[in-house]
Amino acid sequence: MHNPPVGDAVGLVQPASLREALDDDVQRLLGRHLSVAKEWFPHELVPWERGRRFEPGAEYQADGEPLPAGVASALYVNLLTEDNLPHYFHAIVEVFGPASAWGEWARRWTAEEQRHSIVLRDWLCVTRQVDMVALERARMHQVSRGFRPGTRAGSVADGIVYLTLQELATRIAHWNTGRLLEPEGFAMLKRVAADENLHFLFYRDLVTAALEVDPSRTVEAIDRQVRAFEMPGAEIDGFSAHAAAIAAAGIYDFRVHYEQVLAPVVMGHWALGALEGLDAEAEQARDRLFRWVARLQRVAERMASQAAPAAPLAQGAYVPSA
Repeated sequence: MHNPPVGDAVGLVQPASLREALDDDVQRLLGRHLSVAKEWFPHELVPWERGRRFEPGAEYQADGEPLPAGVASALYVNLLTEDNLPHYFHAIVEVFGPASAWGEWARRWTAEEQRHSIVLRDWLCVTRQVDMVALERARMHQVSRGFRPGTRAGSVADGIVYLTLQELATRIAHWNTGRLLEPEGFAMLKRVAADENLHFLFYRDLVTAALEVDPSRTVEAIDRQVRAFEMPGAEIDGFSAHAAAIAAAGIYDFRVHYEQVLAPVVMGHWALGALEGLDAEAEQARDRLFRWVARLQRVAERMASQAAPAAPLAQGAYVPSA
C-alpha cells in the first residue's frame, strides 16, 4: 500500500520524502474519488426565473424578506472564500507538487471547487439575497490580498491535516446554512456539501496513511493544526462580526467544531490514543493536543447543559469554503 519509508529509522520519514512515501495512497484515493464523484451542472440549480436586470448605481434592496444575519453572513463569507481559489491552488501545488497523482488531485480538486463559486454567485445574483456591489468590492479586496498559509502549512503532513479539518468544517457549514434556506437554496448547498464531503474523505484517509508511514511527525502536525486551526476566509474584512452571526444562527461554533470535527475525526477515526512507538517530541505533542481538546470539550458541554449562547471560535477559527 505504501512506498517504503525513507529516513534514519522505520517510521521516521524525512519531511521531503513523505510525499513520495504516500504516492501510492494518493493514487488509490484519487481513483476512489473519481469512481464516486457525481457530475453536476451549476446552471441547473439556479432559479433563473427569479432573476432580473440590475440597474447600475441602484441602491441594494433584498427581494422579499431579508435573510437572517447569520445565514447572509455564511453565504457572503462562503463565496468570498471560494473566490480565493487561485491562491489556494498555488499553495497546494507548492506543497504537493504538480506531477504524479498529487498534481492530478490538485487540479481535479480545483475544478470541482470552482463549481461551488459559480453556483453560489449565480444563486445569490438571481435571488438578490446579498448586496452584489458590496460582494464584488469585497472579492476584489480579498483576491488582491492573496492567501498566507498558516502554521507550518508548507509541509506535506501539515497540509493534509489542515485540509482534512477545513473540508469537514466546510461541509458542515454549507449543510447547516442550507437548512436555513428555502428548498431550492438547500438543494444547491446540499450538492456543494456533497463535494466537500468527498474532499474531506480523501484528506482524512491520506492522514490515516501518513500515520502509518511516519506517526511521530504526523501527530506533531495534527497537534499544530488542531490548536492553530483557522479557515482561509479569516482575513475577510469584518470576519469577527460575521463569525459571531454565524455562531448565533447555529451554523458553526465551538460546540459544532468539537462534536462534529474533533471528536469523530481527530479523537475517533485517527485513534491517536492507540498509537505506539512515538518519539519524545510526538508524545509531548499528543499530550498537549489531548489537553487542548479536553478543554474544548468542557466548553461544548457547558454550552449544551446551560443552553448558553452560541460562541464563535477564536478569530480565524471558522469560515466555510474551498
